Amino acid sequence: MNEGNHEVKKVVLTGNEAIARGFYEAGGLVASSYPGSPTVEILETIGQYEGIEASFSTNEKVALETAIGASFAGVRTLVSMKHVGVNIAADPLMTFTQTPTRGGFVLISGDDPGMHSSQNEQDNRNFAKFANMAVLVPGNSQEAKDYTKLALEISETYHMPVMVQITSRVCHSRCVVQLEERQEALGEPFPSDVANYAMIPPNTFPKQYAMKERLENLAAGTETEVLNKLEEQEGAKTLLITSGLTYYNLKELGDLGEAVSVMKLGMAYPLPKEWLQQVTANYERIIVVEEMTPFLENELKLMGIPCEGKEYFSFTGEMFSETIEEGLHKAGVMKERKLTGDTPEKQEPVTQRPPLFCPGCPHRPVFDILKKTKALVNNDIGCYSMGLFPPFEASQSLISMGATLGISIGMIKANRQAKRPVPLVSVIGDGTFFHSGMPGMVAMLHELEPEDNLTILILDNGTTAMTGGQENASTGKRMNKEKPSVDIPALLKAMGIENVQVVDQFKYKEASDTIKEAVKTPGLSVIITTRPCALHFRVKEPVFQVDPTICIGCRTCIKTNCPPLRMKKYDGIDKLKSSIDPTLCVGCSICAQVCPVDAISRPVDKKKEEQTDGKEDSQ
Repeated sequence: MNEGNHEVKKVVLTGNEAIARGFYEAGGLVASSYPGSPTVEILETIGQYEGIEASFSTNEKVALETAIGASFAGVRTLVSMKHVGVNIAADPLMTFTQTPTRGGFVLISGDDPGMHSSQNEQDNRNFAKFANMAVLVPGNSQEAKDYTKLALEISETYHMPVMVQITSRVCHSRCVVQLEERQEALGEPFPSDVANYAMIPPNTFPKQYAMKERLENLAAGTETEVLNKLEEQEGAKTLLITSGLTYYNLKELGDLGEAVSVMKLGMAYPLPKEWLQQVTANYERIIVVEEMTPFLENELKLMGIPCEGKEYFSFTGEMFSETIEEGLHKAGVMKERKLTGDTPEKQEPVTQRPPLFCPGCPHRPVFDILKKTKALVNNDIGCYSMGLFPPFEASQSLISMGATLGISIGMIKANRQAKRPVPLVSVIGDGTFFHSGMPGMVAMLHELEPEDNLTILILDNGTTAMTGGQENASTGKRMNKEKPSVDIPALLKAMGIENVQVVDQFKYKEASDTIKEAVKTPGLSVIITTRPCALHFRVKEPVFQVDPTICIGCRTCIKTNCPPLRMKKYDGIDKLKSSIDPTLCVGCSICAQVCPVDAISRPVDKKKEEQTDGKEDSQ
């Protein structure tokens, strides 16, 4: 990113881009992450700034540990991840918070109210409190930049890691941001100080008191004056307390119909107890307006401040202006509603658009085969999660990254005890395998019995596809330049797993036969599929077409759920027949291979035919 033009002082940035800018301006030197929506673009943007080491790690735990090491070495550090990623990183985090932070350390938690791209809706303000960390909550891009810088300052001043909780809507929305110059901030080298940086008993005992003291000091510090704002209305008897994007959605309502004061809390934890008690004593009624869990509401009640909140607002989903207005109307604050025309009961129903695999996606034939096997399939998290949806509906469970393997072990054991042998299949991608699947594979060696029947499919498409195509440990073998790469079959065999097969899933019959044979054979079988991500690697082969005079309209090709395929009416033919949109087709050939009457083929190209004569067409 070119910093030569100092005349540009204001730009439009997303929240993610603003966090990256804030880290740059604050003199950050090391950033790490594991890709997960809604925070992927933070590290990608940081990587555009010169002088900063920025990289995606194998998983969130390694990313956090990388950041810990950098902070120990005295440089300002940032680690970003989605909210559930903090669960993966929790083990080192819960101990790291005991150490006195050296280089400023900020953890960006991308929370997802409404679960737009997540398996749960945990509120990581609770995690920050649990870990004895401060948590700042920006509501727009300018605050995202400013709070990132302030978080690093707080971290160094109070010797604690700081969480910045940013939600999906703030991550991806844009506003004008004021730019500033970079300020270098390089600390001293790592000292020999075992009492502070080796967290073993008895070193850890005094740290419990140290964590408590620094939170109390921060709550009483001047930072709360910068982060927490009170907008008083003369004669107001009601005080609304809110934070983050919810504050701005509340302000969109304009005049609330009566004198109401508003308090915006930029720091959700720790809260300034004495100041809050003093301010709230002037009001007859305190109403907390916040997304997800009643975190602020509960904190106020613990301080002895009577307040209301979740009895008027939902405990789940996003808080839009309409939902805030509805809650305030229920609470009697707003006598009339201005946005009644936008309430859910007034809205036109939206046509459901289920997610689809991309044209040419190598996962499509795998789930078409699994659906036909009617096997019990435990799925993992990635693009292949769509195997749960129609028309495949080939998978039956999905919990978290890498969980499919441990879940399958548990199912195998339960079925063994119940004397009901059921063949199981576990599906996992290459990125997820490296993230958290390898320990489960090692467990197979001593957890399973020879008569147990488990087939593991590792879908090696060479990229962390769902989050934007970031590289993983197996990407290198598909790059034009030489790059280190982990050979998954060799790794599995080194672990001691003997039955490892590699298949090309675009050779449909061969792949189908291999998977079906494994499913009906007792023992542990591992099958690795090899086709790369069509989108990331820009796979494009000659397109296919349908001969409507041969097509019998059976819809077998349609059931593969490939976007270019649809049924249509041809001139002179009464029955609907299959068709292929040539602008979408990438020539994967699966539709042609599943067609029972050979109605799908590539247009005849004499030159191409001569060039490929004698070669098997597997594309």
